[in-house]
Parts: sequence; C-alpha cells; structure tokens
Amino acid sequence: MVDLTILAVAAFSAGLVDAVVGGGGLIQIPVLFSTFGNTAPATLLGTSKLAGIFGTAAAAVNYARRVSIAWTTAAPAAFAAFLFAFVGAYTVTKIPADFMRTLLPFVLIAVAIYTFRRKDLGSIHAPLHSGLRERLLAVGIGACIGFYDGFFGPGTGSFLVFLFVRLFGFDFLGASAVAKVVNVACNLSALLWFGYSGHLLWQLGLMMAVCQVAGSLIGTKLAMRHGSGFVRRVFLVVVTILIVKTSWDAWQRW
Repeated sequence: MVDLTILAVAAFSAGLVDAVVGGGGLIQIPVLFSTFGNTAPATLLGTSKLAGIFGTAAAAVNYARRVSIAWTTAAPAAFAAFLFAFVGAYTVTKIPADFMRTLLPFVLIAVAIYTFRRKDLGSIHAPLHSGLRERLLAVGIGACIGFYDGFFGPGTGSFLVFLFVRLFGFDFLGASAVAKVVNVACNLSALLWFGYSGHLLWQLGLMMAVCQVAGSLIGTKLAMRHGSGFVRRVFLVVVTILIVKTSWDAWQRW
C-alpha cells in the first residue's frame, strides 16, 4: 500500500511538471525502478508511457481550450515524431545508447546557458515561419525529437519547448502547448511498441494515469495563470535538474 501511495504521488508530480514544461519522467521513472527493482526495465518504461500518455493528452486538451495552438506546426511535427519514435525504438535494440548518455549533459548545459543569457527568449509570441517552410521545419524537429524519444528519451519535452521557442519564435506558453501535442504522438508510438511486445503493467499504469491527469490539469492551470515567465523559470529548473541527473548517470558509467 505504501508503494502504491508513493507511485501515486510520483505520478501526480510528474503530470504537474510535465504539463508545464516537460521532464516529468525525471520523477516517475526513478520511483518505478526503485519500487519494482526485479521487473524488466522495458516493462517499467512501458508502464510509465501508459501513465504518461494520459497525462500529456489531458494537458494538450486543456491547453487547446485556452491557448491558440499553432496546429500548422504541431500537426506535421507530431506526425513525424510518431513515425520516428518507432525508428528510434527499433534502433536502440540494435545500437547501444551509451554515447547519448555521455553527450546529453553537454547539450543540456548549452541549452541552459543560452536560455539564461537570453533574458527575453520566449517572452513574446512572434512566429518566425509560415507556409511550406514552417511545415518542413516542424517535420524536421518532429523527426529528430521523435527518434531521440524512442532511442533514449530523457528531457524530450524540455527539448521540444526550447526548439519551438528558439527556432519558431513562440513564447514559452505557446511552445509548451505545441510540445504537448508532439509528446502525445511520441508516447503513443512507444506505447504501441511496448504493448505489442507485452511490456506493460496495465493496472498499475492506469492507476498512475489517473494521478497523472490530476497533476497535469493543475500544471496547465498554473502555466496559463502565470504565463510565459513562469514557464521559463520552471524550464530552467527542470533543465538544471536534468543536467545534474544525466551528468551523474554518465559519471557512473565512466
């Protein structure tokens, strides 16, 4: 009972953080692994995806009701992410992801430094692209991040937010809304793979999904109430934690 309570709190917290700026997996996945140490990692990841897709979808719907989502960016990016998440999941069964563990902290440090230095980054929603250029760039981002999510995964939501702010000129709130749509596609793709291969704890995943949805609804309300400045601050906190976590993981492997 204690374990289920801890997992419920972790799922709620993950849903809340993920709804604002991504990175909920930082909370949920370690708790799953520590609670079910004898369960296959693929099964725990699949269970996390099952809970996560409900939380992310709830956040996407909540954003869509209150924020104007740039569907001309979100739709092609989500489609490409769905396809390439499959490719990434397949690739990781053939090629070890060890080099990503080594590289990731440096990429995150660069993202954090750039965001800290650009105080005005993401404060104003001023889209930079339209038409075919917008769609092609969206497909490119969706393909790259989708592949990354299937192949490795940590920080997917935060990377999406940063790229939509930096490359598309969205504010942090608008970028977070679009990122949720793309994240749903990534999660669905991975979930289909895990479900097909039997790596799911359905009852546990659905229990955590309820908690994720509750957290995501509160997270989206906080984001929309406090605006892009709040999302930017949370983004920097999450990226900093990601840097510490991934650096420690890389150090352990060295």
